[in-house]
Amino acid sequence: MNSITLIGTGNMARTIGTLALAGGNTVEVMGRNQSKADDLAKALGGGATAGKWGAVPAGDIVITALLYDGVVPVVAEYGDALAGKVIVDISNPFNATFDGLAHGEQTSIAQEAAKVAPPGASVVKAFNTIFRNVLEDGRPNVFLAGDDPEAKAQVGAFIETLGLRPLDVGALKMSHWLEGMGLVTMGLARNGVGHWNFALGVNEFND
Repeated sequence: MNSITLIGTGNMARTIGTLALAGGNTVEVMGRNQSKADDLAKALGGGATAGKWGAVPAGDIVITALLYDGVVPVVAEYGDALAGKVIVDISNPFNATFDGLAHGEQTSIAQEAAKVAPPGASVVKAFNTIFRNVLEDGRPNVFLAGDDPEAKAQVGAFIETLGLRPLDVGALKMSHWLEGMGLVTMGLARNGVGHWNFALGVNEFND
């Protein structure tokens, strides 16, 4: 069993929280709006709790279920409260027309979050290539990237409790390319596939 803290009260926080509880994990919700955090914890049920904004998260794994432009400021704001935690960034920094990355350079939100994270914290990128509706109802592969093998193993074990398959793509610098994969899924949804009920994955073939 893993202990999870969700920072955020939106749809992805609700979806991941629901799956986490169903997988036997403990869940804490934190939101800048305390009433929204309280409401989400109550709606999730299963013993989910609401923490106080800025306090030390109860979870060993802290998932920043936030829009991309909120992730780095929140990690910086929490500061030492995140020491020793595994921070999971699930965001996609899309530009306004959804045909490019907002930061426009070879970095990622996860890499920028790692720069402001306290000593002892590890950042892992995961879940960003999956549409929420697919995460709710499907069994997609979950790509992840990070520099700390133990942190990635911990996140991988959590993903497995959700009934999903974790796939390690390498070091944290690969987060830039995972964000690019998120962009590819948007392009496919709007063009070649034409709907949102799919996910990128890996099929293995024997010789």
